[in-house]
Amino acid sequence: MRILIHDYSGHPFQVQLSRTLAKRNHEVLHLYCSSFQTPRGIVQKVDTDSDDFSCKAIALSRPFEKYKFSKRIFQEIEYGNLLVKEVEKFKPDILISANNPLDPQRILLKHCKKNNIKFIFWLQDIYGYAINKLLTKKLSIIGRIIGSYYVRSEMSMLRQSDRIIIISEDFFNILKGAKIPKDKIKLIQNWAPLDELKMQDKDNVWSRKHGLHDKLCVFYTGTLGLKHNPELLVNIALALRDQNHVRIVVVSEGLGADFVKTKKEEYKLDNLIVLDFQPFELIPQVMGTADILIAILDKEAGVYSVPSKVLTYHCAGRPLLLSVPEENLAARLVERFETGIVVPPDENDRFLTAVKKLIGDGGLRQKYGKNARRYAESTFDIEKITDKFEEIFRGMGES
Repeated sequence: MRILIHDYSGHPFQVQLSRTLAKRNHEVLHLYCSSFQTPRGIVQKVDTDSDDFSCKAIALSRPFEKYKFSKRIFQEIEYGNLLVKEVEKFKPDILISANNPLDPQRILLKHCKKNNIKFIFWLQDIYGYAINKLLTKKLSIIGRIIGSYYVRSEMSMLRQSDRIIIISEDFFNILKGAKIPKDKIKLIQNWAPLDELKMQDKDNVWSRKHGLHDKLCVFYTGTLGLKHNPELLVNIALALRDQNHVRIVVVSEGLGADFVKTKKEEYKLDNLIVLDFQPFELIPQVMGTADILIAILDKEAGVYSVPSKVLTYHCAGRPLLLSVPEENLAARLVERFETGIVVPPDENDRFLTAVKKLIGDGGLRQKYGKNARRYAESTFDIEKITDKFEEIFRGMGES
């Protein structure tokens, strides 16, 4: 079977799925957007890859204008047209598309319907609701009109898709309200590539390079975007600036990281370190350097966005500290398996209290860290996960 997997972000676990499918004798092309600023997995061919696996970046003609909505629309339409060109060349039997902005997703779906290519909408975030909230806040009535269009557009695309993969059961009610048949919807929770994220000692090459091997490190890694609150990280650094053995480390790029850098200079925070995204091959050492791993999600995200970094964090065997809505799947996971502490967004004093609690209690950190790695090892079996995708493919062949 010829399978095209498109993941706009180039996340590690999606490319792991592509590699595993190729090893099962499927011919697989993996596409991602190289113009989008985000940490990525191993998106180049390696010696252990099957001959049936290939990976290709799609680049826009100009730097991506993420925060300029009017320019971003035209760039995303350009991206959709570039995607279609790759689909035309590869001619897949099945196409899976994840994390794609709605305008290029619409262009891609239209091409698949026209050319009898089975289309799977891998629903990682419900973008329409997020766009509606953002634009209504920014542009009031006009924003609400535009936002409502994207809500309707996304639900229409979901209805037209041959199958929908959702990552959280929370999405069921939303799709039910859009009159999408339940037999088209399959639940496969996200994971992280466990074999590529082996546990590392704190004292490693990367931690020594950055002078962190003998410090107690509170880490944030990954995208700092509109769904996050970078000021929270600055506040932690301000509150802990007198604790010489503690470092707050932010590994990110873009708007949020720039904000943190500015505040670091403004407040002269020597305990706050901001680094660019690191190569995926170094991520085990990066997370091994951490004593506490932080994830942040805006309260308006609710159940509609599940930060994949939380799953990656579990592989590191380190305690988690989340500032996310309590109804979010990530929060429920951390609380159910006792892998860290969850604090609702905007409760900054409680969050700081939780940071101090973890800093001061090595036994608690060890307990949460062991639970985290145990959860990852018991859940992130790529062979069993790939079985679920192949089962969906077989079902589509019968329909």
